[in-house]
Amino acid sequence: YFDAGKYLTIAFLKERQGDLAAAYASDLWLSIFVYFAVYVVATAFSFPGATVLTLAGGALFGFWTGLVVVSFASTIGATVAFLMARYFLRDAVQKRFAERLSSLNEGIKRDGDFYLFTLRLVPIVPFFVINLGMGLTPISTARFFFVSQIGMFLGTAVYVNAGTQLAKIDSLKGIMSPAMLVSFALLGIFPIVAKRLVELTKARKIMKGFRRPRSFDYNIVVIGAGSGGLVASYIAAAVKAKVALIEKHKMGGDCLNTGCVPSKALIRSAKTVALANKASDLGMKSIDVKFEFSEVMERVQRVISKIEPHDSKERYEGLGVECIEGEAKILSPYEVKVGGRVLTTKNIIIATGGTPLVPRIPGIETVGYRTSDNIWELRICPKRLLVLGGGPIGAELAQAFHRLGSTVTLVEMANRILGREDEEVSTSVADKFTDEGIEVLVSHKATEFVNRDGCKLLRCESPSGIKEVEFDEVLVALGRQSNIDGFGVEELGIAVTDRKRLASDRFMRTNYPNIFVCGDV
Repeated sequence: YFDAGKYLTIAFLKERQGDLAAAYASDLWLSIFVYFAVYVVATAFSFPGATVLTLAGGALFGFWTGLVVVSFASTIGATVAFLMARYFLRDAVQKRFAERLSSLNEGIKRDGDFYLFTLRLVPIVPFFVINLGMGLTPISTARFFFVSQIGMFLGTAVYVNAGTQLAKIDSLKGIMSPAMLVSFALLGIFPIVAKRLVELTKARKIMKGFRRPRSFDYNIVVIGAGSGGLVASYIAAAVKAKVALIEKHKMGGDCLNTGCVPSKALIRSAKTVALANKASDLGMKSIDVKFEFSEVMERVQRVISKIEPHDSKERYEGLGVECIEGEAKILSPYEVKVGGRVLTTKNIIIATGGTPLVPRIPGIETVGYRTSDNIWELRICPKRLLVLGGGPIGAELAQAFHRLGSTVTLVEMANRILGREDEEVSTSVADKFTDEGIEVLVSHKATEFVNRDGCKLLRCESPSGIKEVEFDEVLVALGRQSNIDGFGVEELGIAVTDRKRLASDRFMRTNYPNIFVCGDV
């Protein structure tokens, strides 16, 4: 309304440069005080124009005086904004979004100084957003002030320096002066350099205390020969890296042996039976399909055997990967122990995959439960199959076994199956299951497994009360948990998420810059 923004522009600064310089010359301390107060107020109330004010500091006071004045004015103003957000907004925000903010609060308590320092050093996020946002977190006022003072110092120096050059421009030709070009080049390059410095500092801090070998046996050691580990090894070998691939069980991992390959082979057989059973819908009188369940399961194994050579030790050794059988133990960021050998390596890739999650439901150990790891051992089709869990694994195997002759009951604790999909998708699949004859019990929480008079049953809590489901075999399909135990993760202090997975950045790096993760882990 008052068009106050015109006072915070480079044009206004150039227009009044002479008057401002004269005022500074006539009363140095008053000029500094007025400038300091304006800067603090503008920053405290998040007014736009902090950049122009910083340039003005360099133009009026020169580099060193401008740097000191701007540095303290910006930090004090930022802290006032921080305190206003804290006292007027924090309690309401924390109360409303308590669950979502819990992990953020933990991170701030643990590494808040580093988070704030990084944001101050690499000005991708506007500083006023940082001031207000940090006020909503548990970081202390003293820590905020101290880290902000240090973190903003280099950036302030670059802008104040640019301001000293702007003060010397008398015509448009002045823009092309070498000093001016250097100043603005620094403005562009600084965020990139600062980010790299932060990364190097963080890496040096965490790698401190580990002796770096003078020479390395390998460029990369990959732990786990499942889909992620195989692809990582393949690509590394293709660019002539020296690679060691460690696997303690079967090459190919879950995808080949217990996951993608066997499940899709089973689904194809089950679909063939389903199509035959609805021949009349396809314009045919009938199609008589005769099959033995054991032969279907043997075909699954044949499909695995057919694909197995592509993931074999022989193939990967032919590609230049050294395949080692045994259990790996990460001793340091540069050392992996396996079978009595200690391998030195520049990089480590953890691709240890996951295992089926089995809940601690009373009585579960007494009923001989199956998971996606051992369901493939069945050779007799269960007359009554209970599937516990309505996620992707539970849903696809429930339908496949039903089509192959089992009476299937699917139990899901949530109010719908396939909870990660759009609601329309899960509804469509649930309707299809019901049409085919699969009993779908949503909002049913499994509480106890019982053996009664030679009959196995599951007791569930549901909105309508307690329900008991009888079964011959039970498939536990409640998701997967990452394999992170037993190979040095905890001892080394590799970061783990709240979901018990190895934490990584967008380049799949852990908190150790030369240890990477991929796949289910």
